[in-house]
Amino acid sequence: MSAQHCDVLYDVAGVGLGPFNLGAAALMENVPDIKAVFIEEKTEFDWHPGMLLDGTTLQVPFLADLVSMADVTNRFSFLNYLQEHGRMYHFYFLEKFHIPRQEYNHYCRWAASHITSCQFGMRVQEVRRIKLSDCDPVYEITVRNENINKRFYARHLLMGVGTTPAVPGHLQHALGDTVFHTSEYLYKKESCENADSIAVIGSGQSSAEVFLELAHEQVKKGFSLHWFTRSMGFFPMEYSKLGLEHFSPDYTAFFYQLPQFKKDRLLEQQHLLYKGISADTIAAIYDLLYERSIGNTKPDIHLQAMTEVENITKRMNQWELQAHHHIKGDSFKLDADVIILGTGYAQTMPHWLSPVDHLIERDERGRFQITEDYRLVMRERLSNEIFVQNAELHTHGVGAPDLGLGAHRNAVIINQLVGREAYPVQSDAVFQTFGIEQPTMSSTHI
Repeated sequence: MSAQHCDVLYDVAGVGLGPFNLGAAALMENVPDIKAVFIEEKTEFDWHPGMLLDGTTLQVPFLADLVSMADVTNRFSFLNYLQEHGRMYHFYFLEKFHIPRQEYNHYCRWAASHITSCQFGMRVQEVRRIKLSDCDPVYEITVRNENINKRFYARHLLMGVGTTPAVPGHLQHALGDTVFHTSEYLYKKESCENADSIAVIGSGQSSAEVFLELAHEQVKKGFSLHWFTRSMGFFPMEYSKLGLEHFSPDYTAFFYQLPQFKKDRLLEQQHLLYKGISADTIAAIYDLLYERSIGNTKPDIHLQAMTEVENITKRMNQWELQAHHHIKGDSFKLDADVIILGTGYAQTMPHWLSPVDHLIERDERGRFQITEDYRLVMRERLSNEIFVQNAELHTHGVGAPDLGLGAHRNAVIINQLVGREAYPVQSDAVFQTFGIEQPTMSSTHI
């Protein structure tokens, strides 16, 4: 290859354009010494479009936008989005910290349309580390745009490919128009129109939101509605002010220094910090059930925890659920026309990483080893880094998938790319101590 390739070399190529990499692209717009490109397979930004239900909100305050927690003056802040759309007074009078999920998606779409480094409709085929003439080694990113292959060259990668809907293996055979993941709800909700019985599986926020909408629809449609979870109950996500301090740079730093076996044990005890249901959604569900039971009326709605759906079998035009109550030890069966699976999301392992996978260090469970400043640990020292977004739950703790820490993580990554403090990184942001704080000795004057 000729030396002129160095003239079209990017400092960093981001793969995937969810909120985290979109936030990185937004922050990099103000850093002139970073030449960046961000590549996304979808033709436009769309954040969980199958779950943009009316009345649903983000579970974090609006300040957890793409940039504000690192740079509140950035033109891609949510407040500037409101200003640009003539909605400042509307938002002012709304007096709410948690914005509609549909508006957050519209805000991100607005930002993506104005950030010059974002390129959509390009599927990454593979990434290789190669040597260009007269250049240091670089990453070659091969993408497919329609039927044309194109190549980008970058010194570093920023991997933000996120998660994908997870369905347990023993239920995957049933997936289709009448058995589907909550992420597809708005695309497949028509299957509920003529159903006589609907079952929702799972006890996270998505399951609760789907259940609540169906409970409202039941008044008109008259179907039987069941909600099962293998969890011990329909519990709220931890949202107290001191509990929220776990989503801070301070807690991330504390967690990172722990031995891995302690991290794994701790994460098993913290599900309600980042899974659970919002208290507002639980209250709305309870209020609806209360109103529907006035006069001792019994709506055909059934909620049952401690219950795992072990199999789904087709019976004529219905599905038969085989379920087990794991506390009582009893098994039972139930027929349903539609089954909606709120079974969460799993970390994506991108296929395109295969050509460089031999360079990457993994732990005994096959997980990425990740430095405190969000770089993949390599088996040998390289000049080319691979930074990660939301792949570090096991190393950095519960804040990894939280929108509120996205701008902080991006500030840490950007500062490494430019070798200076392009954005200040905040610490000492909480009132509590997660480790052991040494007492300060006071002196006595005589």
